[in-house]
Amino acid sequence: MKKHFLILLLIAATTSVMAQHETLPLWPDEIPNSQKSDEKELSAKDGINWITKVQEPNIAVYLPAKQSATGQAVVICPGGGYAGLAYDWEGTDFAKWLNSKGIAGIVLKYRLPGSKSVKVSYEAPLQDVQRAIRMVRAHSQDWNINKNKVGVIGFSAGGHLASTLGTHFDHQDSFEKDFVDALSARPDFMALIYPVITMDEKFTHQGSKNALLGNNPSKELVENFSNELQVKQNTPPTFLIHATDDESVPVENSLRFYEALKAKKIPVEMHIYPEGGHGFSFGLGKGYLSSWTDRLADWLHGLNEENP
Repeated sequence: MKKHFLILLLIAATTSVMAQHETLPLWPDEIPNSQKSDEKELSAKDGINWITKVQEPNIAVYLPAKQSATGQAVVICPGGGYAGLAYDWEGTDFAKWLNSKGIAGIVLKYRLPGSKSVKVSYEAPLQDVQRAIRMVRAHSQDWNINKNKVGVIGFSAGGHLASTLGTHFDHQDSFEKDFVDALSARPDFMALIYPVITMDEKFTHQGSKNALLGNNPSKELVENFSNELQVKQNTPPTFLIHATDDESVPVENSLRFYEALKAKKIPVEMHIYPEGGHGFSFGLGKGYLSSWTDRLADWLHGLNEENP
């Protein structure tokens, strides 16, 4: 009995250590592009921790043991149609999985464009993810991270945000900057999981488009946030996953981005599965789709070998 009790204590202690993380505000002083409102952040747990009306964006930092750290770090953008964040389903659960591969997982709780506290809707998410990448680089030495191995992963609308970062990382802001904002916001790599890419009405996810750009956006805005049209020579290497039977975000989103990257000779790897639908996260219980994370782990490992 005593032996069993000691084992249980050890398991509890190990679980506690694994669950430890640090949460830091993105903007310790004034949040740019914001205004006072009576809005309150909401968090609902019904199978998934669903966060809406984000008021104070932050990053939750999950670090692997120093002995197993590869030096890579990934900023994670959960999805939710730009109306909410599937914070654990596509966020903290992946941070822990990344830790098991020796990679730092940084979960971004970004502002949502429909919040009353946001002035210009479509600017806030990009501002937050730019800041998150810069903060990781600012803390790279403290967190045992190579500042040249900082990437981004995004799911669904979070995939749109991640691909927006990858194509608009040098977007200039007008707010007063600090030393963190002087660092590069370019991700060294991107992983886009069943991502929204285009704002083209034929293939976009209409809910995400409406939430980000409004119901009647200008042609200029639609083109600017159709990220397949914004790929440049310095867009980072990209990994894409999608299911053919995705009825929420058509597979053409990933196909279009793949073609745009290929045209610019940017390294890209894409895996299209016949079934899986949308929002499958780890794909558990969905046959061989559940092995997609092995493909991602192999790709990340390959990047690390190319840039030791």
